[in-house]
Amino acid sequence: MRRPRGIILHLCFSPNDFPVNNARPPAFRTIEISDPQFETENLRRITVKSPALGHRADITVHATPRAHETPHAPLVILLHGIHGSHWAWTQKGGAHRLNEALQSEPNFPNFVLAMPSDGLWGDGSGYVAHHAQDFERWIVEEVPAAVRHAVPSVTARSKIFIAGLSMGGFGALRLASEYPERFAGASAHSSITELAQLRALINEDIAPDAAPSVLASMLKNRERLSPFRFDCGFEDPLVNANRSLSLALMSRGIAHRYEEFAGNHSWTYWSQQLERSLRFFAEVFATPPVDAPAEFTEISAES
Repeated sequence: MRRPRGIILHLCFSPNDFPVNNARPPAFRTIEISDPQFETENLRRITVKSPALGHRADITVHATPRAHETPHAPLVILLHGIHGSHWAWTQKGGAHRLNEALQSEPNFPNFVLAMPSDGLWGDGSGYVAHHAQDFERWIVEEVPAAVRHAVPSVTARSKIFIAGLSMGGFGALRLASEYPERFAGASAHSSITELAQLRALINEDIAPDAAPSVLASMLKNRERLSPFRFDCGFEDPLVNANRSLSLALMSRGIAHRYEEFAGNHSWTYWSQQLERSLRFFAEVFATPPVDAPAEFTEISAES
């Protein structure tokens, strides 16, 4: 069976593609930040009382010494999947060690990684607003603000990227599409593409009027989307949904990069593919702003 082809965007942007976030930062009633003398592997923990959630929430942050010294250090938000929490990307995927290794390469950006909990609603919040809690605003507004408290090199002028796996992939692609002015790029691994897929995996009932699909959000802001990519494993049960999303985007002329690789819905796959997300963000980060139309080239899925 011939595997579907994706499209890759030759990255070309206008100077306005990375606007400064001038929104008033949220006020936290309380914020607790780990003491550097007890931190290990350049990992910092944050607990804030979130106005969007109505309770405390946690974020794990990775910032190398170089990132702490980088003016307006770029921020990458990593979203976990169902059943997980803020520690999953580091303690199951080793994201901090990968970030550290990549920053040893010449000219690789000094990314700060922010890995928040999803709000810890049921089996998974979906990163959407429902049941009087705004899990969307928690990620889009409050997580960057909390990181700025803990890592002062991250500022309102920092470029922000977002990535995730499974439910987190849904969150990353949808939130980047809903708020293209806030996110410079997005990436997803083994992504849920429609909220109905999430409802089939959790015990609780997310509100039926919550955001229905990644495609709906992308179509709403199709002229303003930041660069994005996504991938899925050949053996992943969500591979057909990801292929369908790519085909729907192709049929509408929406530029994206979609790739398939060997693997299934597991941390073995996600920890391997995270490097593609970070290198993609590095590519976007390093691309000079130009006033030029995007160009498209087809690429094939890897075997």
